[in-house]
Amino acid sequence: MGAGERGDGGAGECGPGGYEGILRRQAVRESAARTYARALPIVPVRARGLTVEGADGRRYLDCLSGAGALALGHNHPVVLEAIRKVLDSGAPLHALDLATPVKDAFVTELFRTLPPGLAGHARVQFCGPAGTDAVEAALKLARTATGRTGVLAFTGAYHGMTAGAAEASGHAPDVRVTRLPYPYDYRCPYGVGGDRGAGLAARWTESVLDDPGSGVPHPACMILEPVQGEGGVVPAPDDWLRRMRRITAERAIPLIADEIQTGVGRTGAFWAVEHSGITPDVMVLSKAIGGSLPLAVIVYRDDLDVWEPGAHAGTFRGNQLAMAAGAATLAHVREHRLADHAAALGARMLRELGALAGEFPHLGDVRGRGLMIGVEMVDPETGPSPHDPGAFAPSPAAPGFAAAVQRACLERGLIVELGGRHRSVVRLLPPLTLTDDQATAVLDRFADAVAAVTRAPATHLTPPPRTHPRQPPPTPYPPAQPLPVQRQHPPARPQQPSDRTVGPPPPPDTPPT
Repeated sequence: MGAGERGDGGAGECGPGGYEGILRRQAVRESAARTYARALPIVPVRARGLTVEGADGRRYLDCLSGAGALALGHNHPVVLEAIRKVLDSGAPLHALDLATPVKDAFVTELFRTLPPGLAGHARVQFCGPAGTDAVEAALKLARTATGRTGVLAFTGAYHGMTAGAAEASGHAPDVRVTRLPYPYDYRCPYGVGGDRGAGLAARWTESVLDDPGSGVPHPACMILEPVQGEGGVVPAPDDWLRRMRRITAERAIPLIADEIQTGVGRTGAFWAVEHSGITPDVMVLSKAIGGSLPLAVIVYRDDLDVWEPGAHAGTFRGNQLAMAAGAATLAHVREHRLADHAAALGARMLRELGALAGEFPHLGDVRGRGLMIGVEMVDPETGPSPHDPGAFAPSPAAPGFAAAVQRACLERGLIVELGGRHRSVVRLLPPLTLTDDQATAVLDRFADAVAAVTRAPATHLTPPPRTHPRQPPPTPYPPAQPLPVQRQHPPARPQQPSDRTVGPPPPPDTPPT
């Protein structure tokens, strides 16, 4: 059964009130801090690869992929086999930081994938099972190794929700971190963009570090994302990354690369730092390295390994099922060259989305790397109003339009996420096993959603009414209606917006090998 078709819906699995009852109970019982559930009012009951089936019988193409944690998509056979093997073996599922055959196999596979400059003299620290704890460990390690406390971080960054990780993120309100400009080409803080904008950002970094009057003491580390994910899918230019590596190396500042979302082939290289050829001193890894299960580590140069016993610990750092699933995922991505596949297919998707932006002026910028893609929505009617008439200034962000596109995508059976400074960037994070036909289906549904919102903005720009968090939520979409019947058509896309239809259903998920 293809995505978009109706299954049995798993109605018998939902208990009292069916899936709507589950949504109402969630709204009453769960914290007001919940996020994805607000924009995606679905109840998944089954999933495989790209496809998720909801309790209402609809099938969706999932381009959120657990916020990038599902490199191979949902329930990939090699992941399930690895998990079953551990369960059937009688091995302990909880082992703290003890050595086990499962952990040894995971570390061996992980080290096999590391950048060459790090692999030969690396150490690994298992952390609590979330990326934010790994960020905390990386900052603590750098402070311990250098005897210094300051941190260099960047505007737009997102490193997690715990105290130290949040301080290093761009949205932190009260910080002990020096914030530096990240080269955001489309909204360059210097109004120039391109290589010149990135060069000015790098020059400012050097000035802050070398000026004795800058007020910034010699820091313990610099932390950066090779591609800012939550910040709006903003890839760092390779030359700028090389310059950051040179700046930090010359000043004995450990460089921490946050590869939590960019790692394991997502950007078209196994690790995103490999595009620029740099070797960081510390890499922060989570999400996909656990093969869909919770796991987080830092990998760092052995000369930084100055921990005292127990200096950073966590009860669940010995998650054996996650290590088995992670080792299987790392090996599958490596052996089947899925990073190369992500690079090629991502380039195609970026080209076609760029052509779509030529038809719809609300699509202000299309960017990304590999299968980490962002489309920034803007308000073309308002237009830019730069303080400097000679500076480049894009149109203002349009978070309302982006949210409307997200809702319209969901109506068409496509799950996407929003991000960026104003939550105006529609993000696509499909699994690395995405096929050409599936990519066509994703692009067609996205194009149809954009066309629908553009044609009838008054209908789509009004979100469902918000409710008090203790009240049952409204049902924003007809819950049991099947998606529109889909038709086959050639992949070429010079159609008028009014001609766009939902694309053909993808074939069963198979790795592109």
